[in-house]
Amino acid sequence: MVRAMNAPAPTPESRRIQRLNLSAGLASVGVAVTLVVLKLWALVMTGALSVAASLADNALDVMVSVAALAAIAYATRPADEDHTFGHTSAEDLAALLQSALVLISAGMIGVLAVTRLLAATPAPVHSEGAGVAVMAVSVILTGALVLWQRYVAKATGNRVVSADSLHYLGDLLPTLGVLVALVASSQWGMTRVDSIIALLAALWLARSGASIGRGAWDALMDHAAPPEVLEQVHAIANDWPGLKGHHDLRTRMAGSRTFITLHVELDGEMSLNEAHRIADGLEHKLESLIPESDVIIHLDPVGPGSGRVARG
Repeated sequence: MVRAMNAPAPTPESRRIQRLNLSAGLASVGVAVTLVVLKLWALVMTGALSVAASLADNALDVMVSVAALAAIAYATRPADEDHTFGHTSAEDLAALLQSALVLISAGMIGVLAVTRLLAATPAPVHSEGAGVAVMAVSVILTGALVLWQRYVAKATGNRVVSADSLHYLGDLLPTLGVLVALVASSQWGMTRVDSIIALLAALWLARSGASIGRGAWDALMDHAAPPEVLEQVHAIANDWPGLKGHHDLRTRMAGSRTFITLHVELDGEMSLNEAHRIADGLEHKLESLIPESDVIIHLDPVGPGSGRVARG
């Protein structure tokens, strides 16, 4: 092996990614707690059942967000004797749970929307001033949170943050639908708009939630890295100076990390120091080009006296 199995020291990029993920988790908890306080006040002021339902949903958000933050924080722990590959699979477990919650929410929203659409008399939409103000603030806070989470998820590949953004988007779309429906109802008498918007949102959420869940499930089942990552590894190894060939590329995903194992073929008469220099350079090159990757390279001697022939 090129190196011992001890955990690599965190790089500046790894620390930046960890900070981004933690910031998204803290923002999620902060927004959820703020919305609970605001909607509790709105419930006292208006006594509206819709506000009470939204309050209950945000109370669930607090629990989910705290769990997501705990998973993100746990995943940043370095590898130890019991978890030699680190703790990043905690992200996949949390993402799988959040995916289930997103799918359940989508199902409930869809059933309610269809029920209202099929009702003989459209359900009236009531809203007091205090309730509208709180819902407007809710849209602003939730929208800002979703934008930040999506930026972090794109920058880090963290499935927990991605799933959490979907969960809050599930809160945002129905809230926007209610506000649009209020205007449509008061201005044009279109009382079914909120149900139509809610149904479309439910379908989109179900599709996105299933995608997040599938990604988390694949990672927990040691699914290989995406094809573009495999092609990138092969391309770099094919052109790396000093290599006679390479084989047995194996990859797996865990949270936002990609684990790569590769066998490389070198001249059997080469000195150990030179072989180590070549393989170590390849290892660091792969880790620099593939974000949050952990590369292990095995050296295979080829040529006369080695008993092996270089692969074409």
